[in-house]
Amino acid sequence: MRRFLRPGHDPVRERLKRDLFQFNKTVEHGFPHQPSALGYSPFLRLMAIGTRSGAIKLYGAPGVEFMGLHEENNTVMQIHFIPDQCQLVTLLDDNSLHLWSLKQHGGASELLEENRFTLKGPPGSPPSATQVTGVLPHSSREVLYLGTESGNIFVVELPSFRVLEDRTITPEAVLQRIPEDNCSRRSCELVEALREHPKNPDQILIGYSRGLIVLWDLQNNKATHHFLGSQQLENLYWQRDGSKFISCHYDGSYTQWPVSSDNRQPEPLENTVPYGPFPCKAISKIYWQTTKNGLPYIIFQGGMPRASYGDRHSISVIRGSQQTAFDFTSRVIDFFIIFSSDPAAEFDDPSALVVLAEEELVVIDLKSAGWPAVHPPYLASLHCSAITCSHHVSNIPLKLWERIISAGSKQNMHYSSMPWPIDGGTNIAPDPPQRDLLLTGHEDGTVRFWDASGVCLHLLYKLSTVRVFLTDADPNDNMNTLGEDEWPPLRKVGTFDPYSDDPRLGIQKIYLCKYSGYLAVAGTAGQVLVMELNDEDAEHVVDHAEADLLQDQEGYRWKGHEKLKTRDGPVRFEAGFQPFVLVQCQPPAVVTSLALHSEWKLVAFGTSHGFGLFDHQQKRLVFVKCTLHPSDQLALEGPLSRVKSLKKSLRQSFRRIRRSRVSSRKRRGGSGNASEVQEANAKFDQDALQEMELAPVQRKIEARSAEDSFTGFVRTLYFADTFLRDSSRHCPSLWAGTNGGTVYAFCLRVPPAERRMDEPVRAEQAKEIQLMHRAPVVGILVLDGRSTPLPEPLEVAHDLSKSPDMQGSHQLLVVSEEQFKVFTLPKVSSKLKLKLTALEGCRVRKVTVANFGSCKTDDYSENDLAVLTNLGDIQIISLPFLKLQIRYPCIRKEDVSGIASCVFTKYGQGFYLISPSEFERFSLSTKWLVEPRCIVDVPEVTSNNHVHKSGTENAARKS
Repeated sequence: MRRFLRPGHDPVRERLKRDLFQFNKTVEHGFPHQPSALGYSPFLRLMAIGTRSGAIKLYGAPGVEFMGLHEENNTVMQIHFIPDQCQLVTLLDDNSLHLWSLKQHGGASELLEENRFTLKGPPGSPPSATQVTGVLPHSSREVLYLGTESGNIFVVELPSFRVLEDRTITPEAVLQRIPEDNCSRRSCELVEALREHPKNPDQILIGYSRGLIVLWDLQNNKATHHFLGSQQLENLYWQRDGSKFISCHYDGSYTQWPVSSDNRQPEPLENTVPYGPFPCKAISKIYWQTTKNGLPYIIFQGGMPRASYGDRHSISVIRGSQQTAFDFTSRVIDFFIIFSSDPAAEFDDPSALVVLAEEELVVIDLKSAGWPAVHPPYLASLHCSAITCSHHVSNIPLKLWERIISAGSKQNMHYSSMPWPIDGGTNIAPDPPQRDLLLTGHEDGTVRFWDASGVCLHLLYKLSTVRVFLTDADPNDNMNTLGEDEWPPLRKVGTFDPYSDDPRLGIQKIYLCKYSGYLAVAGTAGQVLVMELNDEDAEHVVDHAEADLLQDQEGYRWKGHEKLKTRDGPVRFEAGFQPFVLVQCQPPAVVTSLALHSEWKLVAFGTSHGFGLFDHQQKRLVFVKCTLHPSDQLALEGPLSRVKSLKKSLRQSFRRIRRSRVSSRKRRGGSGNASEVQEANAKFDQDALQEMELAPVQRKIEARSAEDSFTGFVRTLYFADTFLRDSSRHCPSLWAGTNGGTVYAFCLRVPPAERRMDEPVRAEQAKEIQLMHRAPVVGILVLDGRSTPLPEPLEVAHDLSKSPDMQGSHQLLVVSEEQFKVFTLPKVSSKLKLKLTALEGCRVRKVTVANFGSCKTDDYSENDLAVLTNLGDIQIISLPFLKLQIRYPCIRKEDVSGIASCVFTKYGQGFYLISPSEFERFSLSTKWLVEPRCIVDVPEVTSNNHVHKSGTENAARKS
């Protein structure tokens, strides 16, 4: 009982813990979930994205990021930057307006909400009277013009949000200046657009939904011109010199209107239906951009023929005879054009089209021939195919890093070479101390390699496993099936493609050896591919091997999906990771665990039926082990037919209730070692359950029945060079842990290098440990004589780790969902254990060894266990004494997918999905912290229009 007593307070250790551990959520990687609004400041060269959950994110040059969150969590409908200021205004769907500023605070700058305001009408007025539909920040930087559903335009002072009632533009005042035979009161309902004259700030263009457009003189408070459109208005755009403007309409047309200096009734210069004459969808937004050589760019959203292409999400670019309709695979939220922002410039000279779609950001280079896309340095569409697994590798050697980048650059040759055009601010964060990779497996059979070293999660390379298999789709197929002469001229852009040719292609496990360049990936249909890195394209045959995990069992019949069919003959692969052997598990169930030892040239794999070991140098199966319990019928049904019997579930529930009511009894006589030997020999006895001794602060660990489903499910695999047979000789070994609390250990005989191809690898089972509480085993670790985790394969050979201590006795750490237990090796006798103490049912979900360095000195670091539980909290537990150091709440316990997606790094950081498209990055270490730090140059515009620049250092607001 002494080991469960609370130790005394150690002030030295407490100080050290403060130097080692600190929890921070640092940055969000990926694409914002459910974007709803877009804004851009040509002045700051910053882009803003709002979401349906009330978040607002600002982006500039790579590494320049800010984030804010509205307290209301309402949808952001519109974002408008205040001209020539570090301020912006957001409009939410609850009709509230919010003023945000980039302000210096404590030597850094943050995105801060300064003020909020909701427009209120007179008592008894309907909500439509003040429902804001359009926002115009005036160039004076003093007021906002707010158009409403009722047709009123309110003027609001900045930054106080005080309504200037005497300056309200009412429909009645507008109609006084318009002939009665042309308009009625209903013509001035719902303000659709407000645009300031580009040359005269005393004039604004007001567009009403029913087609009436008015040029309003702010000084004299009167309409100087009115324009009558015949179709419902969608939007307006001024040409640069103010001599003309463009209106776009619900019927898919746009119209040019001249603005004369006198008061004559203007007639439209031209009315165009670009994709007519058949009925077309609305053009919701349009730009008319002038250029030096005279041919303008006409860029608009929508306008497709309704009957044939009404379901397309498109933005068209027209310049002379050149016309392309960019076709997106998700709904277009908004777009803007980056063009010359110098007021003295005569032409717009657009350089880039920036499109925010519902699932990705796409930037088109308008300067280069063919208008190619620009490769984004951030806002990557992580979920272009759904993420199915993740794998993090720290401290990548430079040579491997360069080879991966080289392979990726060959894939990206179709992208534009244009520098990233949204380049406001300067990233001043220190250079990442090392090169880190985050690998994501996807539903479509691809693995993406991301640069996770710094703030920007940048795609380096994409690997596809599809070429190995025969699928229904031709790999040369694409969604853009229209020829060059087809009309409309659609061209698919973007990477978001949520449709998988075959769900069996999904990647479930990834393991990369950073020293050898070997990569193992495993999938949904029992396929395990071993690959090596090749700098050139190659064509070769992929060797096949089958691993029958049910070979010694009778009466079992697999009811799930079939295995994937493979291609016959040589297969051509592009430069990068190329598979050279495929191991097919039978039955073709989901691969649940994977381990690769590149020094021994072995790969181990596990499913719900058992596990196997494959020699990928000799391309030979070493052994398979079936772990199925006779009652594991669900393991044979596959993931698409797992329906538990209600009767069986109820029966098991009542059994557990009965057991939980049984009072614990004292353990029978005999030493503790004897009982542990019994456990190690897998002699599970029901009476031993009642004999388990309980610590006062710990809940009783409930034993699980051997009849529980999926007890044979292999949860973890681990290679170790340790003492398994006796204490005088160490040997290679493979360890496997199952869902039923069983640990298997196999001795391996790996021939020396000179005879490696001549003699087979041999394996023999040496141990089988059955945990008495039968909880799933989620982690296995061997500690050397210094109580240090064994180094990774080839880590010592590359002088990146000390050789393990093979003189002192080794220890085995087995982590189950409910407890941590240390055994001595080779006897496998219990030495130490730690039970989880949460009464609410705390279970271990993820565990890894992390190295924590002191922020005060470079001379001290230690290895600890980082543990994520099903309650979403993270616990740091010391090695080898299993003392809880600290606990942090990290993920909401209701966020099951977030907890399942979490991956830890080797140096105390982690990632988890907060949405299908975003990773939240967090740090547990005081030393290893990746967060945005940046400088934004803030030009100060004076009254005589001279521009001065000042720099403010800022750090992005932590979420």
